[in-house]
Amino acid sequence: MAGGAIALSNSVLSNVALASPNERVNLACIGIGYRGGEIIRELYRTGFCNIVALCDVDMGAEHTQETLKEFPDVPRFQDFREMFDKMGNEIEAVSIGVPDHSHFPITMMAIDLGKHVYVEKPLARTFYENELLIAKAAKHPDVVTQMGNQGHSEANYFQFKAWKDAGIIKNVTRIDAHMNMPRRWHGWDTKITQFPQPEQIPQTLDWELWQMHTLGHEYNKDFVNGQWRCWYDFGMGALGDWGAHILDTAHEFLELGLPTKVEAIELEGHNSFFFPMSSTINFHFAERKNMPAVDITWYDGLDNLPPIPEGYGVSGLDPNIPPPSDGEIEEAKLNPGKIIYSEDLIFKGGSHASTLSIIPEEKAKEMENKLPEVPKTPSNHFANFLKACKGEEKTRSPFAISGPLSQVFSLGVIAQRLNAKLEFDPDTKRITNNSFADALLTGPSPRKGWEQYFKV
Repeated sequence: MAGGAIALSNSVLSNVALASPNERVNLACIGIGYRGGEIIRELYRTGFCNIVALCDVDMGAEHTQETLKEFPDVPRFQDFREMFDKMGNEIEAVSIGVPDHSHFPITMMAIDLGKHVYVEKPLARTFYENELLIAKAAKHPDVVTQMGNQGHSEANYFQFKAWKDAGIIKNVTRIDAHMNMPRRWHGWDTKITQFPQPEQIPQTLDWELWQMHTLGHEYNKDFVNGQWRCWYDFGMGALGDWGAHILDTAHEFLELGLPTKVEAIELEGHNSFFFPMSSTINFHFAERKNMPAVDITWYDGLDNLPPIPEGYGVSGLDPNIPPPSDGEIEEAKLNPGKIIYSEDLIFKGGSHASTLSIIPEEKAKEMENKLPEVPKTPSNHFANFLKACKGEEKTRSPFAISGPLSQVFSLGVIAQRLNAKLEFDPDTKRITNNSFADALLTGPSPRKGWEQYFKV
């Protein structure tokens, strides 16, 4: 395991209680600004890792400086391939906090090298990339994998599992999921006919490397620093951003798997380049084992709210949700969450770690004495990953679980992009009614020089 601690300049992190040297994991961090930097700090605060390498395509950017100052003596790299080449023997695990489109090649290379991987959500951008990551992880069972949907290690996870096992949550037929906060592209002109005009590339940024395996785009500031989430070519929109924090427990514990139908019900401001101002998307999941079919309807956009059942009450916002890189989390007309309809009960839930409650209040009081005890989490999501690297726990969001969840979102984004109704065969994993949509499962061929990452 790890050697001595790296000297820190930040007073908060320097007060972290580190485990003994042989209990710490040597961690390399790829993507060190914005959310990537937050991941690094959360992993370090567990006390279970040494930060042994820092890597970012723009080491000179303002948003990377805080992390560099906190870990001043750690080796620095701009290219993850060079980092692995020069320091591979010193690295046991990696954190990957980069734009959605670039999760895939870094993760594929890390697993091939036997490095444990913590990857921000969504796992990858395309359905096929997710499929390859699931297969790659299965081929390397000794490599620990974890997707960064933090709520999957907190109260919501353990409560949902306990309530499902006890029969409180049963025969679910409908879930309305909602994320009605402002998005970066709100206010943009949806009638555009081309990508933004080329601008001068910042001297500190490796623009070709930033694009990874995707087809070439000319640099524009509206592609980088969080703006990538706006564009179909790079990001996954509101669904990919928040879906894993809202639907992850329902997807796992209701054993939903992959949908048979995905339909864009309503899209406001639909265009071919970036995500709509609001989207209503329906996912139909077939019967499983002894469980009925489920329809999940996703609502995003400022005024695009699901039907609110009687006795709903107040929509709370979990105070532990990490704020976006461009500011504070804004209150919405309805804060992020879901409404779950079962045969006998209706449940109201938030996002991330927020727990479910039974509505209306009269029904909740009636059920009080029937609710099972919910176990407390033995570790948060970051400690869970590092403890799993040491063989002490198993990750709660490995690729076998988080990969199919991310594939659901990939299918939703295809329906958004084409404003279409898709018929999907979960056995063959093909879209059967739309050949162009089926081609988008794989997406364009990788740029020359990146083909190697598409081999399991």
